[in-house]
Amino acid sequence: MRRGSWKIRIFIGLAIVAFAFIQKCSNTEENPYTGRSQHITMSSEQEIAIGLQSAPEMAQQHGGLYPDQQLQAFVESVGNKLVQNSIAKETPYQYDFHLLADDQTINAFALPGGQCFITYALFSQLNEAQLAGVLGHEIGHVIGRHSAERIADSQTWQTATMGATVGAGDMGSILGSIGQNTLLKNGRGDELESDELGVLFMIQSGYDPYEMIKVMKILKAAGGPDRTPEFQSTHPDPENRIEKIRDAIDKYKNQG
Repeated sequence: MRRGSWKIRIFIGLAIVAFAFIQKCSNTEENPYTGRSQHITMSSEQEIAIGLQSAPEMAQQHGGLYPDQQLQAFVESVGNKLVQNSIAKETPYQYDFHLLADDQTINAFALPGGQCFITYALFSQLNEAQLAGVLGHEIGHVIGRHSAERIADSQTWQTATMGATVGAGDMGSILGSIGQNTLLKNGRGDELESDELGVLFMIQSGYDPYEMIKVMKILKAAGGPDRTPEFQSTHPDPENRIEKIRDAIDKYKNQG
């Protein structure tokens, strides 16, 4: 009897793993804006909803929004300029650009669906073109659907290991199954794709794309000899990305 129960458990376990694999394959689609094949389990509307629901908490973790409305408007104007001059305007996402009050943490990040953030600590070190590079990079994460892809991978892992699934229409369950690391931590491929898109958006909006390389140097210097800036906890080492940025500039330099 015990042997039979053991076999049943093994069968159920294999069935769950097979289900996770089949589900992943069936939810693979081509991103119409990047051309890359991705495993996605949610709609753009759900991405927007997750971003809007998560945005207040993310802002609160950085001391809320910066109180100067003129600077807020400046960040929004640069972000909106990038959107209006790029493929971003053709996407269904709701782009909002926020300057955070945090004057100690060097960071910028995007939530799924279009909510983009930059801390005052980073903003205060940038000129307009460099700000455009940072915001263009974050828009790239949104268009690349990187958070949605990580959420889907997380759900597949949960299904395979615990037999648990997250209902696509239950936003509370989705938010309960993911955390800040899932929303914000990007892989090297995500970063390189966003860097390339950011360069393209800069050129299309009339900004000097070589300022993106200066941004990488600013981020590298912010770490100092003994301290890793928060930016590098969610983004790979800036020095390792400069060569790829140069390649992107050469690729898109005639599209301005």
